Parts: sequence; structure tokens; C-alpha cells
Amino acid sequence: MSQQQASTRRGGAAWALVITSLAGFMAALDNLVVTTALPSIRQDLGGALDDLEWTVSAYTLTFAVLLMFGAALGDRFGRRRLFLVGITIFTGASAAAAMSTGIDALIAARAVQGVGGAIMMPLTLTLLSAAVPAAKRGMAFGIWGAANGLAVASGPLIGGTLTEHVSWHWIFWLNVPVGLALLPLARLRLKESHGTGAPLDITGTLLASGGLFGIVYGLVRAPIEGWSDPIVLLGLFGGAALLVAFVRHGMVSANPMLPMRLFRSRAFSGVNAASLLMFLGMFGSIFLLSQFLQGVVGYSPTEAGLRMLPWTGMPMIVAPIAGYLSDRIGGRSVAAAGLFLQAVGLGWFAFVLSADVSYAAQLPGLIVSGIGMALYFAPASSLVMASVRPEEQGIASGSNNALREVGGALGIAVMSSIFSAQGGYDSAQHFVDGIQPALWVGASLVALGGVAALFIPKTRRTVTTVRDDAEAAPVLENA
Repeated sequence: MSQQQASTRRGGAAWALVITSLAGFMAALDNLVVTTALPSIRQDLGGALDDLEWTVSAYTLTFAVLLMFGAALGDRFGRRRLFLVGITIFTGASAAAAMSTGIDALIAARAVQGVGGAIMMPLTLTLLSAAVPAAKRGMAFGIWGAANGLAVASGPLIGGTLTEHVSWHWIFWLNVPVGLALLPLARLRLKESHGTGAPLDITGTLLASGGLFGIVYGLVRAPIEGWSDPIVLLGLFGGAALLVAFVRHGMVSANPMLPMRLFRSRAFSGVNAASLLMFLGMFGSIFLLSQFLQGVVGYSPTEAGLRMLPWTGMPMIVAPIAGYLSDRIGGRSVAAAGLFLQAVGLGWFAFVLSADVSYAAQLPGLIVSGIGMALYFAPASSLVMASVRPEEQGIASGSNNALREVGGALGIAVMSSIFSAQGGYDSAQHFVDGIQPALWVGASLVALGGVAALFIPKTRRTVTTVRDDAEAAPVLENA
């Protein structure tokens, strides 16, 4: 490879890293930017706990159920082309959310945001993987993970600051200039690529979407209507039946959206189980803790966002280091350690929280949870991409991101149900009575995710010579 070609390749990789990291930041930001704005949205637009859940879950749920379909669309019609479509939808829906004057309109706009994010997000990793040499992907994924970590870190703070000093509407207006800037950059700087070109799996998409919606709807409505309510039971059992049909479809269909054969791989199964459980515990905890800091402790939205920074801000520092470590010692150990630390942090919260708890008592839990979350992000991405063949990376990225978002939506629904059964908003002590058992459940789920991560095979590095380049690529092997 000539010096000019190498320079051009490095430039293309750098632009791909910038564009995909910004897109990932924008999509990840909207997972958590709403959390510190929830009390203000509730005051402005009205709504009960289930309405607040849907302002978050409408995004995470549509995001989750359409991620694999979005990845398949990119593989078939062009990843760069669909990446641009996703950015366009996401940006337009953000403007619609910003202009919402009622809770139903906001929830609808959030759902459309999820559609755009589902098309855009899985393609960030496939486009980045195609542009970056294999030997440097661990560090690239680490930087990509740091951008997502920055979104997690700044989400509560940005949401709180804009809500307190301007208006909660501006947490959505923020996406519009970023999206408009990304459109020409992606068009000019990213190379087009395609996957296998397999037929689109409409049946699988409908089964997964209906199944997940039914289960989340049942979990959200159960504390209000009762667990024996016919609509709740229909949602839970009907959703479960549709998911069973989805699994069956993935086993027998010629071109399923998610081939179940991929789960024969210990690496693929382990990292996806860990992702699902980690986001189950983390999202539900942040949803409740952000309200605890404002409703019980009495912090303003900005103060609540600032005080969550030792937790949410840690990925900015640790994620690139985690990516480096995963290249050197293997991603399994790093990811598992991160999950166990996250579980310890959530357990600390559950142990110390009270109606008059001091911030000093919360701080160790914030720091430990933050380090744990940061250690998990980058290795998980590398492990997913290394667990499948290159032509299947779009499916792998989509499924892993989908399970993360499913975990987030289920986590909010499950932990809110526990909160509602044991506590409520009517007094500080009643809120604490509800949040403590929910956090213990969250800690247990994340710890179980750490156990799942230990079943991921160890990684070794092989060197493949391509012309005059030597590129080392991580390969998963049973251990």
C-alpha cells in the first residue's frame, strides 16, 4: 500500500469515527436526556407514572423492535443510504417532540424518534468497522463507546439544565442542528456498502414488535389495572406467545431477521444476555433515581444532573481505556468486571437510600456504578462484532443494540411496577419504600449479567497478512 493510499485510508477512518460517534451520541442521548425533565414534563403536560414511563419507553421500545429491521434495510439497500434516512427521520421527530403541546403528542413523537434511531444506530458500527483496520478496531470502538458514554453522562445534566433554565422542549431542539450537520458529512465522507442482500423479514419484524409491545404494555398497565386485568393478561401472555413464534420463525425461516443459529455461539449468546440484563438493571435504576434526587432530596433538575455525573460521566474517562484493555487481555474479563462493579454500585444505593440520605453517602455507589458501566461498553461492542462473520455484522450489531433497548424498556417497566407495588409519590418515605426493592432487583439482574459474561469465550489475536499490511484481528475461541 502506497503512502498516499495509507493516508487516504486513515482520513476516511477518522471521518467515519467522527460521524458515527456523533450519530451514536445523538441516539444514546435521547435514552436519558428525558429523565431529569420528567417532573417538569409531568407538571407541564400532566400525566401519571405510566405516562412518564411511556415518554421514555415509546422511544426505547420502537428503537428496540426495529433495530434489526433497520440493519437489514441497510444491508439490502445500502448502509450509507439508510444511515441518511435514519438521521432525517430522527431529526424531524426531534423537532416534533420539541413542539409537542400534550403528553400524547410527545409520546407519539418519541416513538417516531425511535424509528429513526433504529435505522441509524446499528449502521454506525458496521460503517465504522468497514472503515477502520481490524488491528485498530478495539480503540475505535472504545472511542465510539466513549461518545455513547458522553451521551449517558450529559443526558441527565443537559436535560436538567435546559429544563431549569430554558424549557424541557429544548432537550429535543438540541438534536436538530446536530442532525442537519451530519447529513452532508455522511453523504460526502462515508463509503457505501451492502450486506448479503437477503429478503426483508416482514413477518419476523411484526412478531418481535407485537411481542415486545404486548409485554411492556402489560407491565406498565399492571400496577394501575391490576395483574388479573384481562387487558394486562392479554398483553403479557399474547406478547410472550408472539415472541415464542418469533424464535420459531428464526429457526425455520430461510432468511430470518435474527437467525437463531447465531445463538449457538457462546460468544454471541453470552454478550447478548449480558447486554439485556445490564440495561434491565441500569435503565430502571436511572429512571427512578433521577426522580428520587428531585422529588425526595429536593434538588433542582440541574443539581440532580450534576450529582449523577460521577456515575454517568465515568464512561468518558474509562471507556477508551476499556477498549485498550480489551485488545490486550480480552473483552470477556473487562466486560464481566464492569457488570459486577455496576451491581455493587446499585446494591450500595439500595442499602443507603433513605428520605434524608446525604450526597456523601450516595457518592461511593455513583462512582462504582460509573466505573462498571464504562468498563462494559467498549468490550461489549468488540465482542459482538468478533462473534460473527463479517457479512453478519449488521445483524449482530442490530440484535445486540435491540436487546439493550429491550432491556431498557423492560427495566423501566419492571422496576416501576415494583416501585408502584411497594411505594408511591405521596411522601418521601413512601418513595423510598418503593425504590429500595426495585434497586435490589436491578442489582441482582446486573450481577446475573456478569455471570453471563463469564460464559463468553476468551479472545486470542491472529495476524493475517494482506499484501504488505499486517493486521491483527480478534478471534473468539472456546476456553
